[in-house]
Amino acid sequence: MLEFFSLVVAIVALIVARKAFNQTAGLRARLDAIEATALQAGAVPPPLAPEVEQGLAASPSVAAEQPATVTEAETASPAAEAQEAAPTAATDGIATPPPLPQPQPGFEERIGTRWVVWVGGLTLALGGFFMVRYSIEAGLLGPGVRTVLGGLFALALLAAGEWTRRKESVSAIEPLPIANIPAILTAAGTAVAFATVYAAYALYEFLAPATAFILLGMVALGTLAAALLHGPALAGLGIAAAFVTPLLVSSDKPDYWALYLYLAIVTAAAFGLARIRLWRWLAVTTIAFALIWTFPCLECGPSMVGPHAFHVIAGFVLAALLVVCGFMFGPAADDDRIEPISSGSLAAYLLGATLIVLQSSHADTAIIVFAILVAGTLLVAWRAPAATAAVGAAAALVFVVFAEWAVRGNPDMLVLPGGPLPGIGPAATDASVTVHLISAVIFAGGFGIAGFLAQGRSASAVIPVVWSAAAVFTPLALLIALYARIAHLDRSIPFAILAVLLAAAYGAATEILTKRDHRPGLPISIALFATGSLGALALALTFALEKGWLTIALALMSFGTAWISLRRPIPFLRSLAAILAGIVVLRIGYEPRIVGNAVGTTPVFNWLLWGYGIPALSFWAGSHFLRRRADDAPLRVVESAAILFTVLLVFMEIRHTVNGGDVYRATAGLTEVALQVCATLAMAIGLERLRIRTGSIVHNVGAILLTAFAGVAAAAGLMVLENPLLWSIDVGGAFFNLLLLAYAGPAVLALLLSYAVAGRRAASYANTIAGAALILALTYVTFEIRRLYHGPVLSRGVTTGAEQYTYSIAWLVFGVVLLGIGILFNSQRARLASAVVIALTILKAFLIDMSTLTGVYRALSFMCLGLVLVAIGWLYQRILFRRHAPPATPVAEPGA
Repeated sequence: MLEFFSLVVAIVALIVARKAFNQTAGLRARLDAIEATALQAGAVPPPLAPEVEQGLAASPSVAAEQPATVTEAETASPAAEAQEAAPTAATDGIATPPPLPQPQPGFEERIGTRWVVWVGGLTLALGGFFMVRYSIEAGLLGPGVRTVLGGLFALALLAAGEWTRRKESVSAIEPLPIANIPAILTAAGTAVAFATVYAAYALYEFLAPATAFILLGMVALGTLAAALLHGPALAGLGIAAAFVTPLLVSSDKPDYWALYLYLAIVTAAAFGLARIRLWRWLAVTTIAFALIWTFPCLECGPSMVGPHAFHVIAGFVLAALLVVCGFMFGPAADDDRIEPISSGSLAAYLLGATLIVLQSSHADTAIIVFAILVAGTLLVAWRAPAATAAVGAAAALVFVVFAEWAVRGNPDMLVLPGGPLPGIGPAATDASVTVHLISAVIFAGGFGIAGFLAQGRSASAVIPVVWSAAAVFTPLALLIALYARIAHLDRSIPFAILAVLLAAAYGAATEILTKRDHRPGLPISIALFATGSLGALALALTFALEKGWLTIALALMSFGTAWISLRRPIPFLRSLAAILAGIVVLRIGYEPRIVGNAVGTTPVFNWLLWGYGIPALSFWAGSHFLRRRADDAPLRVVESAAILFTVLLVFMEIRHTVNGGDVYRATAGLTEVALQVCATLAMAIGLERLRIRTGSIVHNVGAILLTAFAGVAAAAGLMVLENPLLWSIDVGGAFFNLLLLAYAGPAVLALLLSYAVAGRRAASYANTIAGAALILALTYVTFEIRRLYHGPVLSRGVTTGAEQYTYSIAWLVFGVVLLGIGILFNSQRARLASAVVIALTILKAFLIDMSTLTGVYRALSFMCLGLVLVAIGWLYQRILFRRHAPPATPVAEPGA
């Protein structure tokens, strides 16, 4: 085991050395560039090393020959000439050319100054590994001796690293870009020390858990301290070792207070080092490790809230003091700019506090700690704009805490296929409700007041918008959560009054901000407060009325937002109107009846009319307002919602009326399918007319989809699934019956739709719809004749010869009527339809009548058909395609 550890130490030392060299090489390159710039500007060159000055003073001949030597060097080396001329030119005011680029190190230099050091270090490590392995196999060294030698070896490496660092710092010779030997030796020393302590504890049991924990922590902190001198690679090694130490040392009775006190010390050291050296990556790594250490300890239950709370509070305070830019001891900040690490550090510890609240089942201590951190976030963000994004995170986490509390007390709200979610506990006690109410009031007031007062304090457009968004979102979210938990989503006048007061507050804020001078972000903030006022009013309606009014309130809120966007042309408001429309769509997907079983049984005038009709009107009006500005994605979303709610209103009302109020009935009859087909065709005609005026792609696609749905419903429903000729269906009276509704009505509507699209869509599209109208009309004529012969149930009885003859005569008359319409209105489409019907009549005469009819019916059938065909030919010749005789050519008289 120790041999493996030694090999790991060697490899880690090599990796650390490589990273340290990269950092050192970058710093040296920057120093070279600064020195070259100083030489070009005519600065005094750096003094020579003492050894060089003494050598020049002891050799007068060399000094006397120096001008000649320089002249020869100038002749032999252009680069030297340029370097010598630079100060003179700068002194004379003459612009100098940029310095020549430094030559890249060659292959030999790389081998001699870099690779040899790394390979040598690895070779030494392997040699030590083999020596230790041999000593163990031969029984020369016992566990105690190995531990002592490991400690001595670590101290020797650390001492060598410090000695070489000091030798390099006092040397006046310019360092070459070689491997950073001091950092390599120090990293190896800390790694060996860490491995030695762990081996003494885990392998040989020389140390108690507490002693091993302290020693490992001291090594890790010492590594972080050494990183001040040796660079970031050593800091990474130290922070990883520090946070891994608690995992390496285990105990049957863990002490969480000692653990979190140790983590607080490590966090403070890491944040301090990151602040001194401005290593952002070290701060991020520390925060990530600290947050990870929150998760495994959450299984301890509500009784261990205290140490967990100390962990997040200590980390939050340290991050605010040392990480947040522009606050207390943190780095300098750019004015009016949100800095991700500053905001993320606070948000990370807020997330930890949120997890503690949820895991402890909303214990009072956890709630109080969470409230303290939220208040601290507002305070830090108020003083340091770099942490403003943490305000948004705090608002979101506040909603998460209270929403989970509301669901925990009302598990029935989670209606899932498998039942409520497991683990949802019983209702909270009255004391818990009191704590949450007090916390909610503090949160709502803090976010609302701070968000309003923050307007105009910053020259940035983003910062005031974040504050105003939190000010609007948090009180509304808290009000909804409290309503769900306490009122159980039932009618509540007190909550409605609170919503009205909140709407009034937002309205007053909107008016006050509107009168202020223009500042960055102010228009968006005004729009947000106005939207909050509308949202609060919508909630007031929801709280004061029944549950279904929530859908209506959200739809009206979308309409109001669209109207405000017309007055305040802010793109965010258009998106908000679309988002609200999407929420309403999801709401009806959860419960299509809007109010459940309370929808009522009265046809038309029931909750479906209000639940679908008012949102449909709101979305149509909202799309009208949005279209005045632009045709963009939010407009299309609202237009789609308007079409969807209109269609669903019609379909749901039809199902409700036909099925006696049961909209969930599994089957549909001929009446329902017929009404749906007629309604769909009528809505398609309306959209076709509307798209001509608006040019909207949504109206265009919606008309096509409705037409396609009507075609599928007619083909599958009317012709197959609900066909009265195939199934035993009572169609009703002789003339005023279901056949008129199911076939004649759709035929007329399809014909009107074909004329609505004629000349505006492809000819094939219009002709297809006209063909469907012809099929429906011919079907109606056929079924109506069968109704007269067989009664209300068409599938019963035998077809007689008189019935077959009647079919032929009716089809023939229908064809002639179509021909007359075509001739009267000069409609080629009607004449073509007539030709199709007459052709079908001819086929019927030769395929059916000839074999089934007998006697006088067969003769009359063919006689009538023949007369009609002759008459049709005469009409075509004499009226439609009449040819005039050419004028007579006069004959010349003889002799003329």
